[in-house]
Amino acid sequence: MNKLVSIVIPCYRSAEMLEGVVADIGREMDNLKDKYRWELILVNDCSPDNTFEVIRRLCEKHKNICGVNLARNFGQHAALMAGFHQVKGDYLVCMDDDGQTPADAIGDLLQGLEEGSDVVYARYEHKHHNAFRNFGSRVNDLMLKFMLGKPSDLYVSSFFAARRFIVDEMLRYQNAYPYVIGLVLRATRNIKNVTVEHRDRKTGESGYTLGKLLGLWFNGFTAFSEKPLRLATMIGTGCAFLGFLYGLYTIIKKLVNPLVPIGFSSLMSAIMFIGGMLMLMVGLVGEYIGRMYICMNNAPQYVVREIVGEEMHKPEDGLCNGPGQGPGEKEQEQNGPGRTRPGNN
Repeated sequence: MNKLVSIVIPCYRSAEMLEGVVADIGREMDNLKDKYRWELILVNDCSPDNTFEVIRRLCEKHKNICGVNLARNFGQHAALMAGFHQVKGDYLVCMDDDGQTPADAIGDLLQGLEEGSDVVYARYEHKHHNAFRNFGSRVNDLMLKFMLGKPSDLYVSSFFAARRFIVDEMLRYQNAYPYVIGLVLRATRNIKNVTVEHRDRKTGESGYTLGKLLGLWFNGFTAFSEKPLRLATMIGTGCAFLGFLYGLYTIIKKLVNPLVPIGFSSLMSAIMFIGGMLMLMVGLVGEYIGRMYICMNNAPQYVVREIVGEEMHKPEDGLCNGPGQGPGEKEQEQNGPGRTRPGNN
């Protein structure tokens, strides 16, 4: 039997683009039908437009499409995790909903898996993002290298393919604040890149704002690395050493020339500098403690309001199915990882 490919797309403000994206995927997977079967999981991250209505229509039209509607906006990575809990495939493919990730490159990513890689990321030679998004990508790349030990020659993006055991390993992460790239890097280093073309965005604007990018960066290095704490310790040690040297300098200067006044401005500068650094370090430690507290309280990665499309095919199809479901749609509250749907083992 042909291998099953599960394609997961987090959706936000994509009502105008989604049908075209799905059509592109269908054409590419038809070209690969001799080797692969496929399913598509569309996760609506509580988009304020009618994105989920579009998803509902697509599920009614295509039996191998499953729609997941989140109760509120949890962010792209939480939406991906919600989709991962629905996949049945031997291979996973993740891509964006804006049409900038070319569906005709799915075969190239899958070929990389067939050649032995655990994960294959798309590499864009020329990204068609605005300057703000490109700057954010560069900062994110530097953060991944320093905090998570990403190889310098590895390009990571939101368009990638992975083997099933990587998906299973990512699903073991049950805490809030998921970070998919961190989960991949801690599971394997057998990763390769495939160069693909990055398309222009046909309509709409990116959902990423400065606040969301900052939150993503904080999530990456506080959830998957202790290096910020080590850096804080090093900075604190350096500040203490500089303060000690400055104290020696002040004493020696006073001994050499007793008439030299002790400067109030220099004292205030030292106090402000050291006080600011202390507040920075305390805030960083507080960030870690706060996230630990939230995780101890079992904060969900996501909450599913509704799942549609799963009743349209039989359990043996392995396509977003759930045995024992009656006709129509299924509405439920699902709290993040570790909660399986009734009849879905």
